[in-house]
Amino acid sequence: MNANPSHVPMLTADLPGTGGVLKERPEDFTVDEQPLYEPSGAGEHLYLFVEKREATTAQAIKAVAKAFRVPQRAIGHAGLKDKHAVTRQHLSVWLPGPPDPTAEEACIARVNHHPKLHVHWAERHGNKLRRGHHGGNRFGIKIRGVGPAAVLRARPILDRIAERGLPNAVGPQRFGFRGNAHTLGKLLLQNDPDAFLAELLGVDGVQENPRLTAARAAYRRGDLVAAIEGWPKSLPHERQALDNLRQGHTPERAVRALARTQRDFLASALQSAVFNRVLARRLNAGTWDRLIDGDLAWKHENRATFPVDAAVAATENAEGGRVGGFAVSPSGPLPGPDCQPAEREALAVEDAALAELDLERSLFDGGTPLADAGGARRPLRVPVGDVTYAAGGDEHGPYLSVSFELGRGVYATAVMAEVMKNAEPGGESGVAAQLSQPA
Repeated sequence: MNANPSHVPMLTADLPGTGGVLKERPEDFTVDEQPLYEPSGAGEHLYLFVEKREATTAQAIKAVAKAFRVPQRAIGHAGLKDKHAVTRQHLSVWLPGPPDPTAEEACIARVNHHPKLHVHWAERHGNKLRRGHHGGNRFGIKIRGVGPAAVLRARPILDRIAERGLPNAVGPQRFGFRGNAHTLGKLLLQNDPDAFLAELLGVDGVQENPRLTAARAAYRRGDLVAAIEGWPKSLPHERQALDNLRQGHTPERAVRALARTQRDFLASALQSAVFNRVLARRLNAGTWDRLIDGDLAWKHENRATFPVDAAVAATENAEGGRVGGFAVSPSGPLPGPDCQPAEREALAVEDAALAELDLERSLFDGGTPLADAGGARRPLRVPVGDVTYAAGGDEHGPYLSVSFELGRGVYATAVMAEVMKNAEPGGESGVAAQLSQPA
C-alpha cells in the first residue's frame, strides 16, 4: 500500500510538457457545471445557479441553507467543485407549499450578500438535485509562468488526447492531502479502528504545519488534551475523534464519531486506487483504449456495461466498430458487491492490480460497521470535448489558456498533468486535508 495511488503512466509521455503554474489566482481556474436537464418552472424545489469563489460546495450549501432558513438536508447538489477556483454549479432548495416569489427573492438577496457567492438565476423544478444529475463540466484554465512557445508544446498533446481519448485516472486529490485516504479506507474495511486512528492521527505528513506535527506527537505519547489543543480547527473530524478518545470512549466509537459519508469516502478512495492500478496495467499493455477478452464494455451514451468475449472485442475494435467512434470503451473496477467482475483476460489484469496493492477481492464483498464499499464500473478512457488553447496575456503576465469539456466524474487534473508534465497540479474536486469536506 506504499505505492502512489494516483500514479498512472501518461498517454503523451513522449511529448514535452509546457511546465508552468496553475491557480495563481482563483479566476485562472473556472468550472461551469453543465446541466443534465433544464428545470421545468414548477415544483417544490427551487434550482439556483450559484457562482462561488474560493469556497467549497459544502460551504455554499451551508450558506444557502442559512439564507433560506432550511436544514442543509433540504439542499441538493449534482457534484462537488473545487475550492481554489471560480466555479458555477446548480443547487436545489426544497420549499414545499405555494411559491412565494417575494420571500424567495429576499432569500436570494441574502445569499448574494455572502462575499464568496452569487446566484445567477433561479427556477422551480419538481425533484431534488442529486449527485450525478449533471452532464459534465466545462473547464477554463490559465497556465502561468510559460512563454509563447508553450502553445506549440500543448498542441500535439491536446490533439492526441482529442483523437485517442483521455486515460480516466482518478486524480491525486481523491487520496487526500497526505495521499493516504486509500490506506485509511483499507483499515476501515478491515474493521481495525485502532490501526485506523493510528494512521489518521499519529502519522506525520509531508510539509505539514509544525503545530499539527506537534499535535500528532502528543497523540502518539497519549496526551490527548495536548493533541486536541494543537489540532487545527480546520480539521474538525479528527478533532471529533480525538475528543471521543479523551472522554474515554473506545477506538471503535471514536471512529464512528466521524460522519458515515466521510468513512465511506475513504473506502471509495481504496476502490479508486484499485482502478488506477488496473488502468496503469492496461496503459502499459496498450489495451486501455481497446477491448480485450472478458472486458465489460462501457457504453458512453447511457453508462451501461455489457460483457465482451474475444470475438466481440475484435469486431468492436475493428475499423467501423464502436470503439473507434467513442461509443464504447473498456471499463475498470471500483470493486464491491455492486461491481460486476470482468472475466478471463480482463479479470487477470484486475487480479494482478489487487495483488499489487496487497488486497483480497473478498475485502470488498460487503461492508463493516465502519464503512461500506458499494462498487461500480468506470470507463478506462473518456472523450475530451471542445478543446481549445491559445497564448495570451494580461496585467499579471503571459499565460496559456486551455479549455475543454469533461463528463461527470472525470478529473481535469488528468488533462493538465499531460499538458504540463512538471507536477501533479491541484484540481477540480477533492479533499483539502485528511478528512476535510471534499471541495
